Amino acid sequence: MLNLERLRTLDALARHGSVSGAADGLHVTTSAVSQQMAKLEREVGQPLLARNGRGVRLTDAGRLLADHAARIISQVELAQADVEAQRGCAVGELRIGAFPTAMRGLLPQALAALRTAHPELRVRVREQEPEESMAAVVRGDLDLALAIDWHNKRMPVPAELTRTHLLDDTVDIAVPAGHRLADRTGSAAASGISLAEFGEDDWISWNEGQFCHEWLVFTLRGTGIEPRIAHIAEEHHTQLAFVEAGLGVCVAPKLGRGPVPSGVRLLPVCDSVRRHVYAVWRADADRRPSIRAAVDSLRQAAAGLR
Repeated sequence: MLNLERLRTLDALARHGSVSGAADGLHVTTSAVSQQMAKLEREVGQPLLARNGRGVRLTDAGRLLADHAARIISQVELAQADVEAQRGCAVGELRIGAFPTAMRGLLPQALAALRTAHPELRVRVREQEPEESMAAVVRGDLDLALAIDWHNKRMPVPAELTRTHLLDDTVDIAVPAGHRLADRTGSAAASGISLAEFGEDDWISWNEGQFCHEWLVFTLRGTGIEPRIAHIAEEHHTQLAFVEAGLGVCVAPKLGRGPVPSGVRLLPVCDSVRRHVYAVWRADADRRPSIRAAVDSLRQAAAGLR
């Protein structure tokens, strides 16, 4: 009899391509991965891994069994979804990943309502960037993720996932109080300001390689601006602190914004810059009442923000 947890370990090895990657994905040590694989090799009676330089690779038998393992794990998840659906109530554990502004501006309201409506459902939340959380849902490390893309740059969603739109989040441009455009507020800014007017400015952006950083560079170049990224800061509140100090300008989404420093002015953009916020989950978990309950709570919370 093949052990399901060992098959999960083999599946993680096949997807990540290394013992360390599998260990990270499974949240265990590399020693635990090696031990599970040694036991699985004894169960099947042949080698599943072979040395490949400093790392390992799957043998022919390993690849064959890994293909079966992926299908078995998917079937187990379908079975769990069906059993949960048969009970008709949201119980057990639900793991959610969300990007920072959704963690502040959307999840607290949704989770409070979810706890009241479904007290037997235990929710665990992890803050992650959308690319990471969607990959975690595909792997089965998360059950649900909140993700974003932009009106002019969409983020690909893996075929294994289902998604639903929650809200559109408009953004402003944050500038220092002494900025040359800072007086464009109130009625003077009713029609918004063009991104092309920021061609002389330094920008405070997200980490290079992140989807939002790539979007900013892509969007500014689309207006004829070669972006001058002067500073990198992960958190929006940190970016706003840099803006207040006169070190540049930044994008300021409305979702989860919170208090804005007194030395910062917010300028609406006439190009209607907006982010699409949505929830994603595995298609084979679509029947789980806990997923449906969480999505319903997220929709209700999002509706209150519009």
